[in-house]
Amino acid sequence: MLNVFAMIFGNKNDREVKKYKKRANAITALESKYEKLTDEELQSSFEALKQSVLNQEKKLDDVLYDSFALTREASKRVLGMRHHDVQLIGGMVLHEGRIAEMKTGEGKTLVATLPVILNAMTGKGVHVVTVNDYLAQRDATELQALYNFFGLSVGIILGDLKDEMERKEQYNCDITYGTNNEFAFDYLRSNMTLDIDEKVQRDYNFVIVDEVDSILIDEARTPLIISGPTNHKNANYVRANEIAIQLEKGELIEPKSADQKPYSTGDFTVDEKNKTILITEEGIAKAEKLFDVDNLYSLENAMLSHNLDQALKANYIFEKDVDYVVKDNEVIIVDEFTGRLSEGRRFSDGLHQALEAKEGVAIQEESQTLADVTFQNYFRMYDKLAGMTGTAQTEATEFAEIYRLDVVSIPTNVPVQRIDKNDLIYKSEREKFNAVCAKIKELNQKGQPVLVGTASIEKSELLHKLLTKEKIPHTVLNAKQHEKEGKIIEKAGEKGAVTIATNMAGRGVDIKLNQETLDLGGLAIIGTERHESRRIDNQLRGRSGRQGDKGESQFYLSLEDNLLRIFGSDKIRNIMERLGIEEGEHIESKMVTRAVENAQKKVESMHFESRKHLLEYDDVANEQRKVIYNFRNDLLNPEFDIDSKLEDNRREYVQNLLNECEIINGMPSEDFNYELLIAKLQEQLNLIVEQKDLQASNYEELEDKLTNILKEVYENKMSMAAPDQKHEIERILYLQILDNAWREHLYSMDTLKTGIGLRGYNQKDPLVEYKKESYNMFIELINSIKNEIIKILFTIQLQSQEDAQKEQEALEKMKAEMEQANENLQTNFEEINDSVLGKEKRISRNEPCPCGSGKKYKNCCGKSGPKRGLAAGN
Repeated sequence: MLNVFAMIFGNKNDREVKKYKKRANAITALESKYEKLTDEELQSSFEALKQSVLNQEKKLDDVLYDSFALTREASKRVLGMRHHDVQLIGGMVLHEGRIAEMKTGEGKTLVATLPVILNAMTGKGVHVVTVNDYLAQRDATELQALYNFFGLSVGIILGDLKDEMERKEQYNCDITYGTNNEFAFDYLRSNMTLDIDEKVQRDYNFVIVDEVDSILIDEARTPLIISGPTNHKNANYVRANEIAIQLEKGELIEPKSADQKPYSTGDFTVDEKNKTILITEEGIAKAEKLFDVDNLYSLENAMLSHNLDQALKANYIFEKDVDYVVKDNEVIIVDEFTGRLSEGRRFSDGLHQALEAKEGVAIQEESQTLADVTFQNYFRMYDKLAGMTGTAQTEATEFAEIYRLDVVSIPTNVPVQRIDKNDLIYKSEREKFNAVCAKIKELNQKGQPVLVGTASIEKSELLHKLLTKEKIPHTVLNAKQHEKEGKIIEKAGEKGAVTIATNMAGRGVDIKLNQETLDLGGLAIIGTERHESRRIDNQLRGRSGRQGDKGESQFYLSLEDNLLRIFGSDKIRNIMERLGIEEGEHIESKMVTRAVENAQKKVESMHFESRKHLLEYDDVANEQRKVIYNFRNDLLNPEFDIDSKLEDNRREYVQNLLNECEIINGMPSEDFNYELLIAKLQEQLNLIVEQKDLQASNYEELEDKLTNILKEVYENKMSMAAPDQKHEIERILYLQILDNAWREHLYSMDTLKTGIGLRGYNQKDPLVEYKKESYNMFIELINSIKNEIIKILFTIQLQSQEDAQKEQEALEKMKAEMEQANENLQTNFEEINDSVLGKEKRISRNEPCPCGSGKKYKNCCGKSGPKRGLAAGN
């Protein structure tokens, strides 16, 4: 019934697009009006719209049609490109804070100019986020002329832009392009500065995320972290690595009967599924001998055992060119989902150092978290978030649930002509790659360009060796050539081109074909493995068939592929055996293709739960982060009333102190423990108070008396500083105490998160327990900060300028006297030497000293400097 309804009236997406088409027609109707205007008249029309928005006479929605029509007309004149009606639809979707799903080659870069220019009218800034520096630089540079036509400034945030003031200028532009990493790291760095002028970012108004699925889904699996060195030093990484490679890898032997137990051979076994290492009794004994310790797992050797575990993981679980690469003497993580290099990120808990020891590169210090944020929580700070990509529908549920973003699939400008063939499945990986190689050779001989998608750098290099052996010219594009990927991918459509690329490489770059390659069949896509996500496979397919171009795509699979090995390879293997599939033969079946897609859905669901789990925990930290950062911003604000804040803190400190002394509101005054209170004041604040100054008839009176005493003493001490100096001292100290306490809190939160999962064994929900304990920790943090600032400010010693100057003069006078004394001693020594020995009887340096010490003259009285020899006295 629902299908019939959808066939007659269309599904929800079709109905949405239909509404947008009507609005696009209204914009197109304005084209003739603006075509007649001169450039100056176009610019004046835009300025009039902008002023009406700034004066709050009109809202952005009220000027949308005219703004889009003006942008389209200006684009025709400045860029030589006219927005298609489907691009107008994409622009409206983005302006409304939604995701525009548009196929590869539909011109998403140009689509973004429509909502960017419209929203830039507010003067609050528009951010456009891309996946790498190349695309940020390219898009900003290519579109700058259009933005400048309307008097809008354009900034670019790149990784190599180090000057903070320059970065601030780029953010202050009407439109700023940059990468997700740079924007998020600047957010963290801005909340670590001690000066408001050093904060580079302004308000979070409107952001468009290009390749939104890559940034908000794939890269959102791990948080962004700014780390700093810990006080803990560890020099055992190299030693642990040397010992790890001397241990023998064994196997877990399953029992043959019920009365037998499983046992392990060798020194350790590897559990690939869970990525863990189990050291056997023999392995422990061998490691203890090599480390030269009696007990590897004793308290004093805890770090050695930990280092050995990480060294074994580094050598036997983590693979070079799959999990990480070595570049410029550094170990750089390869994101398992995107295939991209994760610059600036490091494995935690000593694993990264273990990998550095394994690869023989410089080992960097262990670090602790100074500031962190997930991409989910960073981008949710914007008043309006929008995104565009070629593949979003498969993750529509996650976008809706996590970001409150809905996806609108926009039809192509020209119907897609690409032919998507069924998957071919082989028994072994060797047979599969031989078949891929043969297919590439066949296509290459007729000149048809081929783009081959691989799941990892390792598989790219395997195929590279096979093609080299067959003497087929080709280009390899993977995470190792990250900075060159845009240039390489652009040439993938040339006649005879064979390009091997990891699935995510070159995103955002169109592969353009000429008529000759189109006549040869267009771009052929060959997938060498199904990815865990259907979306990544669809991105690979979407490389071909842009703007109605011819093209084809096909995936080659084997029973040894990870996806098939984990999900249902036995069923497919049985089918192949029943059919009598021989060496090198394959099966091609829609049923098997559907089975693979179902497996992908299961894995996608698992990853969604993983990201959701990460976010649930980060949401707890994020609420705390917002409280700390908001107060930090208050402290940086010169207008902030810090006196009132300290007044509140002082009263809270007094209340806590009275509580420590078991002086409680409502208790009889004769029970007040004045002795303990006086002792605590001296211990914590170095303040000596007599009991008669504190004597009170009730709790409120005692609290007021003590608060006033603290205030009076503090104000007297601070009176020698000018008011602005006093506030600066208070502000800087408060910031330092706040930052140090926050960092320690983050470390404690990390420790709590690591062990909280074990609560599940006690029938408790780990997330609920984490929320409860982290809340208590945060309350303690706030209280400790308030108490600490009172203690620090109360105990610091200030000097008046006059005292400071006197002290400096005294130090200089003392220094001059010491220098004069040294000169006098040296002179006296020479005079004594001359008078005793006579100037004409100078002693040779190697002769016995005449003072009778028995030493050579050069080692006794002849030794230079004061307080030596005769001048030394007794």
